[in-house]
Amino acid sequence: MDNIVLCGFMGCGKSTVGKNLARKTGKKFIDMDSYIEKKAGMTVTEIFDKFGEKGFREMEYEACKELSEMKGLIIASGGGAFTFKRNVDAFKGRDIIVLLDVPIKTIKYRLRNDKSRPLLQKPDKDKVMQELYERRLPVYREAADVVVSGKNTPLGTAFSVIDAVSTLKK
Repeated sequence: MDNIVLCGFMGCGKSTVGKNLARKTGKKFIDMDSYIEKKAGMTVTEIFDKFGEKGFREMEYEACKELSEMKGLIIASGGGAFTFKRNVDAFKGRDIIVLLDVPIKTIKYRLRNDKSRPLLQKPDKDKVMQELYERRLPVYREAADVVVSGKNTPLGTAFSVIDAVSTLKK
């Protein structure tokens, strides 16, 4: 179990905490959505526009399989990645899956001005977030090997992840 894979709802801090974790552990940071964008040669929004969510999810699954084969990584998964069992299965048992648990109220505040997430470009963004959050949180909890509160600063949360992962390895 070499890689640390961060999962959680959009806006929970996977990328920011992941970068801090990488600095503190000496592992390489990879943002899964950026990885997919680089391979596809287009943004997530463009992928959604051109291939739909189904096309994006296929690319995401390929990314999960590829990244799970690599070593020494801190991986920030996409917000929806771990809502698909096949993506969880790609990492489960070979990497440590960490849920960054952040209350919906904090998420809504963090994403209040977000224009980049295709699933949130709806008239009632708060309602969409609430429904997605309630549907996804139990799935994230089931996928996770360990749950860490993401309400701290990104650096503080990174240290909490390091502590939780080292306890898990004992």
